[in-house]
Amino acid sequence: MMLPQELIRKKRDGQKLTRDEVKDFITGLTTGEISEGQVAAFAMAVFFKGMALEEAVGLTLAMRDSGSVLEWDLPGPVVDKHSTGGIGDNVSLMLAPMLAASGFYVPMISGRGLGHTGGTLDKLDSIPGYITQPDLALFRKAVRDIGAAIIGQTADLAPADKRLYGIRDVTATVESVPLITASILSKKLAAGLQRLVLDVKTGSGAFMAKKKDAAILANSLVKVANGAGLKTSALITDMDEPLASAAGNAVEIKNAVDYLTGKHRDKRLHEVTLALGVELGLSRKQLEKTLNSGEAAERFQRMVSALGGPADFIENCDRHLPKAPIIRVVHAAKSGQVTSIDTRALGLAVIELGGGRRVAADKIDHAVGLTGLAGKAAKVDKSTPLAIIHARDEASFTRAEKIIRAAYTLGIPKRATPCVIERIGK
Repeated sequence: MMLPQELIRKKRDGQKLTRDEVKDFITGLTTGEISEGQVAAFAMAVFFKGMALEEAVGLTLAMRDSGSVLEWDLPGPVVDKHSTGGIGDNVSLMLAPMLAASGFYVPMISGRGLGHTGGTLDKLDSIPGYITQPDLALFRKAVRDIGAAIIGQTADLAPADKRLYGIRDVTATVESVPLITASILSKKLAAGLQRLVLDVKTGSGAFMAKKKDAAILANSLVKVANGAGLKTSALITDMDEPLASAAGNAVEIKNAVDYLTGKHRDKRLHEVTLALGVELGLSRKQLEKTLNSGEAAERFQRMVSALGGPADFIENCDRHLPKAPIIRVVHAAKSGQVTSIDTRALGLAVIELGGGRRVAADKIDHAVGLTGLAGKAAKVDKSTPLAIIHARDEASFTRAEKIIRAAYTLGIPKRATPCVIERIGK
């Protein structure tokens, strides 16, 4: 094995690392033989010098192989979807059961909130009893029996990613495209997938606010995933406004239940959900059939029950989900049409309410959040608000109200941005 410092020097000087060199470094990272300082130096070298495709594939596979790699013997395709995160992006909650009702199997390993964006696991934690960190045996059983299970990363899957990410987080190296790529894909490859679709967000509520940056990341993810043997495509989608009309945790679960049961479906959310399902090989007609027949809602209920949640959750979600003591509307200062939204600010309003984290150790208030969010071109007046705030107390309500008013601009609407901006893949 090359000395870690020599490998770091090689990367620092812009040379390509061989697959064996990358593998040795990740092995040392996993076992603890390589120090945090050396890992930080490696991450910074990659941040500045980047990685060639072959190196990035090698890094991703080495991180995948740092723990268990699941294998499935199932009668249908094993697929998944990953989003780079946004506001009101609860697509996973609907798409996974829709895919399961279509004969697919979805072992979905999701994350918690990151920065201003919400996390699927935090949303699922709103459901009483739901186990977001089951053991692998329960995870496998739920996937096999129901067709879908949404859980968090277990200690067995891609443990190198957890250590590397923790160090990147405190050394200003999170935004490296090769490291983001390896972090996302190592977990997906460890899940034993046959097909993956990526939802790469761009706009004011996305990490990659500029489309060119989103395209760079999407291309990296697609090339590395396919290079590692996983059939993958990506959609670049618009996050210049919230995807759902709700942002938070329990409120987004309620929004997902309303979507699955047909009580209410946000138009843009529906469009993106269907587009991602089509990328995995289904037709819009097939996907909509799972909704209209009630099969997708039934799969969601079965998944919730299998992972410890209430057996009557779909029917009685209002009774089971936590509620904020203050639920009050926010109106615009004047009547008009929404021309632009600082979508990131809406995510920060949720954090201000207690529905997100300022630091990793923060405890989340699952009851708080925003509903009835006005989208672009919406007409707002005394009877149609900008949003409804679900707050724990008057102080947090006032702070969130101020943020929401500032986030919305009224005037003459511009031409609407399509939900799906670009497709990347073969």
